[in-house]
Amino acid sequence: MHCITPIGHVRSCFKEKFAIPRQPQLAPAARGVLELVAPFDQPEAVEGLEQVSHVWLLFLFHQALEDTPRLKVRPPRLGGNRSLGVFATRATHRPNGIGQSVVRLDKVEPGRLWLSGIDLLDGTPIVDIKPYVPYADCLPSAHNSIAADAPQPIAVDWTPTALLQASEHAQRLTEPLVELIEQCLAQDPRPAYQKPTPERRYGVGFWDVQVRWHYPQPGLIRVLEVVSNPD
Repeated sequence: MHCITPIGHVRSCFKEKFAIPRQPQLAPAARGVLELVAPFDQPEAVEGLEQVSHVWLLFLFHQALEDTPRLKVRPPRLGGNRSLGVFATRATHRPNGIGQSVVRLDKVEPGRLWLSGIDLLDGTPIVDIKPYVPYADCLPSAHNSIAADAPQPIAVDWTPTALLQASEHAQRLTEPLVELIEQCLAQDPRPAYQKPTPERRYGVGFWDVQVRWHYPQPGLIRVLEVVSNPD
């Protein structure tokens, strides 16, 4: 048996699994920092990485590890009510719990990599980093008929109070919080089989704030408030 030891952990804007984009790059404003651990926190480990715009991260789905392998899963892309073979999907329930994401590398420091366009939960263990190589990794002739195009975004509206709250928190955090909320909610994080009524409220944490919204009508999200997380 071979044991894998994390080389670092991600400090992410995503504090819970709900509302994380289902693929990287769908929310460019989603940012985080990969903090490397010894001995990989030394300058030698990242030398030359400043010449790279994007990296592949291999990581562990640390909150979805399972003892019993699944042969079939229900991917959210198909509404969560249709099963496919696990190897035909990118569902989080993986053999060995391994995931991969290609993310933008914004800044390199000894022991830290600043990232954006992430889809990683806060605290995610990273097991390897590989530079993105455009001529080898971008395959124009590739196809996937299960997920041929990006999901159609849903419209996001704001109450004046919520927009003001988000803007004030964005200034405090020095993070693009308004854009992050819009980009993530536009992916419509609720399970596709749910048919929410206007009275139903949803909520999720980004950074240290709680965002609450509802569906006033089909095809529309309205952000109701953005408040400090009580935790």
